[in-house]
Amino acid sequence: MTTVLLVDDHAMVRAGLAALIDATADLRIVGQARDGAEAVELAAAALPDVVLMDLSMPVMDGIEATRSVLVVAPQTKVVVLTSFSDAGRVTDALAAGAIGYLLKDSEPEQLLAGVRAAAEGHAPLDPKVAKVLLPGARPARAQESLSARELQVLRLVAKGLANKQIGRQLGITERTVKAHLGQVFRQIGVLDRTSAALWARDHLVQD
Repeated sequence: MTTVLLVDDHAMVRAGLAALIDATADLRIVGQARDGAEAVELAAAALPDVVLMDLSMPVMDGIEATRSVLVVAPQTKVVVLTSFSDAGRVTDALAAGAIGYLLKDSEPEQLLAGVRAAAEGHAPLDPKVAKVLLPGARPARAQESLSARELQVLRLVAKGLANKQIGRQLGITERTVKAHLGQVFRQIGVLDRTSAALWARDHLVQD
Protein backbone atom coordinates (compact mmCIF):
# COMPACT_ATOMS: atom_id res chain seq x y z
CA MET A 1 0.00 0.00 0.00
CA THR A 2 1.42 3.37 -1.09
CA THR A 3 0.50 6.30 1.14
CA VAL A 4 -0.18 9.70 -0.44
CA LEU A 5 -0.38 13.26 0.90
CA LEU A 6 -2.38 15.75 -1.21
CA VAL A 7 -1.30 19.39 -1.25
CA ASP A 8 -3.46 21.97 -3.06
CA ASP A 9 -5.13 25.18 -1.98
CA HIS A 10 -8.34 24.36 -3.87
CA ALA A 11 -10.75 22.10 -1.97
CA MET A 12 -12.40 20.90 -5.19
CA VAL A 13 -9.05 19.74 -6.58
CA ARG A 14 -8.23 17.89 -3.36
CA ALA A 15 -11.66 16.25 -3.32
CA GLY A 16 -11.31 15.08 -6.91
CA LEU A 17 -7.83 13.66 -6.32
CA ALA A 18 -8.94 11.97 -3.11
CA ALA A 19 -11.88 10.31 -4.88
CA LEU A 20 -9.61 9.10 -7.68
CA ILE A 21 -6.98 7.69 -5.35
CA ASP A 22 -9.44 6.20 -2.86
CA ALA A 23 -10.94 4.15 -5.71
CA THR A 24 -7.65 2.24 -6.12
CA ALA A 25 -6.65 -0.85 -4.18
CA ASP A 26 -2.97 0.02 -3.76
CA LEU A 27 -2.99 3.75 -2.92
CA ARG A 28 -4.23 5.41 0.28
CA ILE A 29 -4.63 9.08 1.25
CA VAL A 30 -3.03 9.88 4.62
CA GLY A 31 -3.57 13.64 4.63
CA GLN A 32 -4.68 16.73 2.74
CA ALA A 33 -2.95 20.12 3.05
CA ARG A 34 -4.24 23.53 1.96
CA ASP A 35 -0.82 25.20 1.67
CA GLY A 36 2.88 24.45 1.80
CA ALA A 37 3.29 25.08 5.51
CA GLU A 38 0.51 22.64 6.37
CA ALA A 39 2.06 20.14 3.96
CA VAL A 40 5.32 20.19 5.90
CA GLU A 41 3.50 19.57 9.20
CA LEU A 42 1.47 16.68 7.80
CA ALA A 43 4.47 15.14 6.04
CA ALA A 44 6.45 15.16 9.28
CA ALA A 45 3.59 13.41 11.08
CA ALA A 46 2.47 10.92 8.43
CA LEU A 47 5.74 10.26 6.54
CA PRO A 48 3.87 9.54 3.30
CA ASP A 49 5.43 7.58 0.46
CA VAL A 50 4.39 10.22 -2.09
CA VAL A 51 3.33 13.87 -1.90
CA LEU A 52 1.30 15.36 -4.76
CA MET A 53 2.38 19.00 -4.57
CA ASP A 54 0.72 22.04 -6.12
CA LEU A 55 3.04 24.98 -6.86
CA SER A 56 1.01 28.17 -6.54
CA MET A 57 -0.30 28.34 -2.96
CA PRO A 58 -0.61 30.86 -0.13
CA VAL A 59 1.59 30.90 2.99
CA MET A 60 4.34 28.75 1.43
CA ASP A 61 4.57 27.88 -2.27
CA GLY A 62 5.20 24.41 -3.63
CA ILE A 63 8.89 24.95 -4.34
CA GLU A 64 9.74 25.92 -0.76
CA ALA A 65 7.36 23.28 0.58
CA THR A 66 9.13 20.60 -1.46
CA ARG A 67 12.47 21.54 0.07
CA SER A 68 11.00 21.57 3.57
CA VAL A 69 9.09 18.30 3.19
CA LEU A 70 12.27 16.52 2.16
CA VAL A 71 14.00 17.79 5.29
CA VAL A 72 11.35 16.38 7.65
CA ALA A 73 10.57 13.30 5.52
CA PRO A 74 13.67 12.52 3.44
CA GLN A 75 12.32 9.17 2.18
CA THR A 76 9.16 10.79 0.78
CA LYS A 77 8.91 11.26 -3.00
CA VAL A 78 7.47 14.62 -4.07
CA VAL A 79 5.58 14.79 -7.37
CA VAL A 80 4.54 18.24 -8.53
CA LEU A 81 0.97 18.44 -9.86
CA THR A 82 0.28 21.83 -11.38
CA SER A 83 -1.07 23.77 -14.37
CA PHE A 84 2.35 25.31 -15.09
CA SER A 85 4.80 23.74 -17.54
CA ASP A 86 7.22 26.61 -18.18
CA ALA A 87 10.87 25.65 -18.01
CA GLY A 88 11.64 27.93 -15.04
CA ARG A 89 9.11 26.36 -12.73
CA VAL A 90 9.99 22.84 -13.86
CA THR A 91 13.70 23.29 -13.23
CA ASP A 92 13.06 25.05 -9.89
CA ALA A 93 10.82 22.21 -8.72
CA LEU A 94 13.28 19.50 -9.74
CA ALA A 95 16.15 21.44 -8.18
CA ALA A 96 14.15 21.63 -4.93
CA GLY A 97 14.04 17.83 -4.90
CA ALA A 98 10.81 16.87 -6.65
CA ILE A 99 11.15 13.47 -8.30
CA GLY A 100 8.36 14.04 -10.82
CA TYR A 101 6.31 16.74 -12.51
CA LEU A 102 2.77 16.14 -13.77
CA LEU A 103 0.11 18.50 -15.14
CA LYS A 104 -3.46 18.88 -13.97
CA ASP A 105 -4.82 18.04 -17.42
CA SER A 106 -3.29 14.57 -17.17
CA GLU A 107 -5.55 11.58 -17.73
CA PRO A 108 -6.52 9.89 -14.43
CA GLU A 109 -4.60 6.72 -15.28
CA GLN A 110 -1.52 8.77 -16.17
CA LEU A 111 -1.68 10.48 -12.78
CA LEU A 112 -2.09 7.21 -10.88
CA ALA A 113 0.75 5.65 -12.87
CA GLY A 114 2.91 8.65 -11.95
CA VAL A 115 2.23 8.20 -8.24
CA ARG A 116 3.08 4.50 -8.45
CA ALA A 117 6.24 5.20 -10.46
CA ALA A 118 7.40 7.81 -7.95
CA ALA A 119 6.85 5.41 -5.06
CA GLU A 120 9.16 2.95 -6.84
CA GLY A 121 11.84 5.60 -7.26
CA HIS A 122 11.18 6.48 -10.90
CA ALA A 123 10.76 10.03 -12.21
CA PRO A 124 7.32 10.59 -13.79
CA LEU A 125 7.33 13.55 -16.18
CA ASP A 126 4.44 14.75 -18.29
CA PRO A 127 5.45 14.66 -22.00
CA LYS A 128 4.93 18.43 -22.26
CA VAL A 129 7.31 18.91 -19.35
CA ALA A 130 9.90 16.58 -20.82
CA LYS A 131 9.89 18.70 -23.98
CA VAL A 132 10.69 21.93 -22.15
CA LEU A 133 13.67 20.27 -20.49
CA LEU A 134 15.29 19.43 -23.83
CA PRO A 135 18.22 21.74 -24.68
CA GLY A 136 17.01 24.59 -26.85
CA ALA A 137 13.36 23.57 -26.52
CA ARG A 138 12.38 26.93 -25.02
CA PRO A 139 14.03 30.32 -24.61
CA ALA A 140 15.66 30.85 -21.23
CA ARG A 141 13.22 33.72 -20.73
CA ALA A 142 9.85 32.80 -22.20
CA GLN A 143 8.72 36.43 -22.37
CA GLU A 144 11.44 37.10 -24.95
CA SER A 145 9.55 34.82 -27.35
CA LEU A 146 6.34 36.86 -27.04
CA SER A 147 5.50 39.63 -29.48
CA ALA A 148 4.69 43.13 -28.25
CA ARG A 149 0.99 42.48 -28.91
CA GLU A 150 1.06 39.16 -27.06
CA LEU A 151 2.66 40.87 -24.09
CA GLN A 152 -0.08 43.52 -24.15
CA VAL A 153 -2.76 40.82 -24.14
CA LEU A 154 -1.03 38.92 -21.36
CA ARG A 155 -0.75 42.01 -19.15
CA LEU A 156 -4.45 42.77 -19.62
CA VAL A 157 -5.33 39.16 -18.76
CA ALA A 158 -3.28 39.59 -15.58
CA LYS A 159 -5.41 42.65 -14.75
CA GLY A 160 -8.54 40.50 -14.97
CA LEU A 161 -9.96 41.77 -18.26
CA ALA A 162 -12.18 39.49 -20.35
CA ASN A 163 -11.37 38.83 -24.03
CA LYS A 164 -14.04 41.26 -25.22
CA GLN A 165 -12.64 44.02 -22.97
CA ILE A 166 -9.10 43.32 -24.14
CA GLY A 167 -10.19 43.48 -27.76
CA ARG A 168 -11.96 46.79 -27.20
CA GLN A 169 -8.96 48.30 -25.42
CA LEU A 170 -6.48 47.16 -28.09
CA GLY A 171 -8.74 47.73 -31.09
CA ILE A 172 -8.74 44.10 -32.21
CA THR A 173 -11.44 41.44 -32.50
CA GLU A 174 -12.25 38.98 -29.75
CA ARG A 175 -11.20 36.16 -32.08
CA THR A 176 -7.78 37.78 -32.50
CA VAL A 177 -7.46 38.06 -28.72
CA LYS A 178 -8.16 34.32 -28.43
CA ALA A 179 -5.54 33.57 -31.07
CA HIS A 180 -2.96 35.66 -29.24
CA LEU A 181 -3.81 33.94 -25.96
CA GLY A 182 -3.38 30.51 -27.49
CA GLN A 183 0.10 31.47 -28.63
CA VAL A 184 0.89 32.97 -25.23
CA PHE A 185 -0.18 29.78 -23.45
CA ARG A 186 2.09 27.68 -25.67
CA GLN A 187 5.08 29.97 -25.27
CA ILE A 188 4.98 30.33 -21.48
CA GLY A 189 3.86 26.75 -20.86
CA VAL A 190 0.48 27.16 -19.15
CA LEU A 191 -2.94 25.65 -19.79
CA ASP A 192 -5.43 28.41 -18.95
CA ARG A 193 -5.83 32.16 -18.41
CA THR A 194 -5.68 31.92 -14.62
CA SER A 195 -2.27 30.26 -14.82
CA ALA A 196 -1.21 32.81 -17.43
CA ALA A 197 -2.22 35.65 -15.09
CA LEU A 198 -0.20 34.11 -12.26
CA TRP A 199 2.76 33.64 -14.59
CA ALA A 200 2.56 37.28 -15.69
CA ARG A 201 2.44 38.42 -12.06
CA ASP A 202 5.62 36.47 -11.31
CA HIS A 203 7.59 37.20 -14.50
CA LEU A 204 6.53 40.52 -16.02
CA VAL A 205 6.95 44.09 -14.90
CA GLN A 206 3.40 45.37 -14.80
CA ASP A 207 2.44 48.70 -16.33
